[in-house]
Amino acid sequence: MATQPTNHPNSVYDFTVKDTKGDDVDLVTYKGKVLVIVNVASKCGMTNSNYVELNQLYEKYKDKGLEILAFPCNQFGEEEPGSNDQIKEFVCTRFKSEFPIFDKIEVNGDNSAPLYKFLKSGKWGIFGDDIQWNFAKFLVDKDGQVVDRYYLTTSPLSLERDILKLLGVV
Repeated sequence: MATQPTNHPNSVYDFTVKDTKGDDVDLVTYKGKVLVIVNVASKCGMTNSNYVELNQLYEKYKDKGLEILAFPCNQFGEEEPGSNDQIKEFVCTRFKSEFPIFDKIEVNGDNSAPLYKFLKSGKWGIFGDDIQWNFAKFLVDKDGQVVDRYYLTTSPLSLERDILKLLGVV
């Protein structure tokens, strides 16, 4: 479970999360990078297309400052039932993903991870506060501020223009 800072968080860098081994990861590690934060699932109808495209984005822009942070979640149709080790093996073996996969979390409800409470706290209009399903994506700038939220049906490759702007490439 991710931990929330004792004071009011100002950015994603104020959070510490767990990796798949249960070790703490301070998100300040990613300071200065553009982040795509996404809740993932291995057995969702959107799994293949999302992982393939997330990998394409990561390979193309990781050396320019993009980081993708994937948080497995089993809240939607129980589509992420495996252990952290099973999830990581699936993602790394089937999709050859190199971006970080974190501890399985909840993104909605009373047990929602503090990071996700922060991510959802923006004014997201039709989205409301809750995550609707797997593969909801948040785009975070180099200062740790959430700049956009994308629905589960949004193709990761369609984020490319927004990512490039934040990377300062266009």
